[in-house]
Amino acid sequence: MLTPQEELANLEEQGLLRSLQKISSPSPPTVTIDGRELINFSSNDYLGLAQHPALIEAATKAIQDYGTGATASRLVCGSLDLFHQLEERIASGKKTEAALTFANGYATAVGTIPALVGKNDTIILDKLSHACLIDAARLSGSTLRIFPHNDLNKLEKLLSSSKGRTLVVTESVFSMDGDLCPLADIVFLKEKHGALLLLDEAHAVGVLGSNGQGLADELGLQNQVDFQMGTLGKALGSAGGYLASSRDWIDLVINKARSFIYSTAPPPAQAAASLAAFKILASREGADRRQLLLSHCKRFDASTPIIPRIIGGNDEAVAASKRLRGKGFLVPAIRYPTVARGTARLRITLSASHTDLQISDLLKAL
Repeated sequence: MLTPQEELANLEEQGLLRSLQKISSPSPPTVTIDGRELINFSSNDYLGLAQHPALIEAATKAIQDYGTGATASRLVCGSLDLFHQLEERIASGKKTEAALTFANGYATAVGTIPALVGKNDTIILDKLSHACLIDAARLSGSTLRIFPHNDLNKLEKLLSSSKGRTLVVTESVFSMDGDLCPLADIVFLKEKHGALLLLDEAHAVGVLGSNGQGLADELGLQNQVDFQMGTLGKALGSAGGYLASSRDWIDLVINKARSFIYSTAPPPAQAAASLAAFKILASREGADRRQLLLSHCKRFDASTPIIPRIIGGNDEAVAASKRLRGKGFLVPAIRYPTVARGTARLRITLSASHTDLQISDLLKAL
């Protein structure tokens, strides 16, 4: 049996050793690390809302009104009215009967999926789905079938042979590649075969759609997606995760999702900030921020703010990240197991808070 030191040495030898860095004075789009200010191209704060005065004011007022903690799980005495207001707001935006919020996106996935399907059922998962979706599928005890990324032919073959309740799981915007799923085709196939669809819109909400509600919103397919999942901690600048669906499905998740039942409710300030973010999202300011973000994306010939630069080797990707840091840019190197072996990359993320000059300087540096 290897000691912790030996395991760490093995990771270092493979170019996979990671460590935490202390970040101070975040002031989007810059951060300060070791006393040096860097332009941050690694954040998921796509609309630049994390430091928005309206979110800060809402969170501050919630602390004054409710205190710093919810004090209990939602099913005991932690179901504050703020959470219900937020869930009603999410359901309205998603055009569903109901919604449920969780402490974060990971908790949403690992609570929801095992509540929907079990050992006699089937989950069909896109190979590049986020780790939280993979972990949730494994926890469910369902038969897990994987289809190659966005491969509709393989998806249909798996649908035609699935057993029990069948849940197709995919992302709208894939977190490491920034590309989109073929949602209209997936909806067609899941309806053809009588399956359910869970769509993770974590990186699409705030970015895509006429109302900023994601890919399903953009394509007019919200009513045909059984479960719309997402996060409040990326474009919305707060924290938390959510599931939007029919009233019956949400009630079932409330009664079965272990990460919901057995967790203290999130801080009330988190819900208040999220409510303020949704208000901005639906406003002229929100539309302007979204348009500015998409204009930044076009300069990289991209349709989403996630820009991968595939390098291949782990050491080479880390070295490229260090060179960019030397030029004043924070751009992370992403390695296995977050991405497949041999596909280590720089993952650039854009924000509406970036200036045109900062975008130009990064393009030159790249």
